[in-house]
Amino acid sequence: MESINVAPGTTATPRMAPPPPPPCITNLQSTLRYNNLLLHRKTKGWKPRNVSCRVDRRDVLLGISGAAAMVATQGGGGALAAPIQAPDLGDCHQPVDVPATAPAINCCPTYSAGTVAVDFAPPPASSPLRVRPAAHLADRAYLAKYERAVSLMKKLPADDPRSFEQQWRVHCAYCDGAYDQVGFPGLEIQIHSCWLFFPWHRMYLYFHERILGKLIGDETFALPFWNWDAPDGMSFPAIYANRWSPLYDPRRNQAHLPPFPLDLDYSGTDTNIPKDQLIDQNLNIMYRQATRKAELFMGQPYRAGDQPEPGAGTVESVPHNPVHRWTGDPRQPNGEDMGIFYSAARDPVFFAHHGNVDRMWHIRRGLLFPGDTDFTDPDWLDASFFFYDEEARLVRVRVRDTLDPSALRFTYQDVGLPWLNAKPSTGAASTPAPAAGAFPATLDKTVRVAVTRPRASRSREEKEEEEEVEIPDHSTYVKFDVFVNAPESGDGAATCAATCAGSVALAPHGIHREGQLSPRKTEARFGICDLLDDIGADGDKTIVVSIVPRCGCDSVTVAGVSIGYAK
Repeated sequence: MESINVAPGTTATPRMAPPPPPPCITNLQSTLRYNNLLLHRKTKGWKPRNVSCRVDRRDVLLGISGAAAMVATQGGGGALAAPIQAPDLGDCHQPVDVPATAPAINCCPTYSAGTVAVDFAPPPASSPLRVRPAAHLADRAYLAKYERAVSLMKKLPADDPRSFEQQWRVHCAYCDGAYDQVGFPGLEIQIHSCWLFFPWHRMYLYFHERILGKLIGDETFALPFWNWDAPDGMSFPAIYANRWSPLYDPRRNQAHLPPFPLDLDYSGTDTNIPKDQLIDQNLNIMYRQATRKAELFMGQPYRAGDQPEPGAGTVESVPHNPVHRWTGDPRQPNGEDMGIFYSAARDPVFFAHHGNVDRMWHIRRGLLFPGDTDFTDPDWLDASFFFYDEEARLVRVRVRDTLDPSALRFTYQDVGLPWLNAKPSTGAASTPAPAAGAFPATLDKTVRVAVTRPRASRSREEKEEEEEVEIPDHSTYVKFDVFVNAPESGDGAATCAATCAGSVALAPHGIHREGQLSPRKTEARFGICDLLDDIGADGDKTIVVSIVPRCGCDSVTVAGVSIGYAK
């Protein structure tokens, strides 16, 4: 697996000493907060190496979160090999990791001392199969049912765990540092930017959906999904745009209401390219992000004792994070509601957005890589969370409970996958832009560096057995793109170009409770196996890696780049 490595050079004192880095990291200090960007190729016979592009983002949160922050790279498991456990709900912290510019909020869900959780049991196999429809195809009868269900949920007492008020708090609590890891006081649980992202959100939607169905007495009720991976769904869903509907949220980007086209590569400003070209670009991005094996798609391992945010999967980084930001209201200090995690689930469209995110996982396992079990690591399978079900019972769910939608009795409407045939075209061969600059380098302009590969060219057997690996990150709305052998200007520097290895889109995050910065460790890996073949660079001993800032990168510092292989 080939990778690109960048290391920070600034230290900061965390609130508590994080667990020591794994033995393979010899050049990092545990007090650093830095971001890790990797380009990876998978090659037969080679062992994983911790090679990374670490990015010091000390000032990245200024003007968004009201505090400075940095994030850090984590190259493997933490001090203990054990699954993340469901938190102590009676020990919910205030304030949570939210920006100083946010209003005073309480993210802690309702909880009564002494409540005993039951272990999750799937619904009977004979129960109705809930078919989640594409939001843009929903008919009037479905919409009336959906609006009635949400209206009833919003009318429940605020302290009812099934109420809309409590539903958004669940997301806020697990996403903004309200809970500590069991056995690690002061070390927060974070279900983003790690391998818990997909299973946690799947069950969050699962219980939300069943509560809505229970309220209207309909066991077939299913949440809609925002079909942003297909042209007909590449605009804000109209069913959420009616100002008199319980699905409406005024804190949205008013310029992005339908039929304004959605940009899956959103960098904070709207593009001026023609709609047809934007759709083609979106489909290219979907191909690149969704056709990945588990190591790239799912996110980095996250175990008990690990620092939060070890690294996001491909779809979590893009398009998940850009769609959040594209939807949020720029008139609000932090892009509320959808544009920042603490408030994102206040907008009902959150559940449609994450319905399609979950659908990508469903498609990857069932169609693209049938039989792929994602991970077999018990530290993943036995990680657990708490949710309240439709009967207001506290339920403990483990990741192993989440893997089969048919066992959970839901599926998705079949609407086609046009991006499966949207692999970026290589175009005419071009000369790469020359490498320039030296590290450390600030991303106030494009950084280009020549990187020597440990080994050039591979056998046909190796080419057939290689797999791509890719894991971006999130923390504040920062976005930059990574290219291999891209020309200095023109289409070769577009994210739909064959030379694009991927993007890092960092969704907004807050400051640590008590105003102190928490150590953030994260990785971003980009698969370049096919990319090198496509651009005719597989035999090159040296490649030029370009890191192109798109949004919020003026204080992002890249410290170094390297390439390595992993089995």
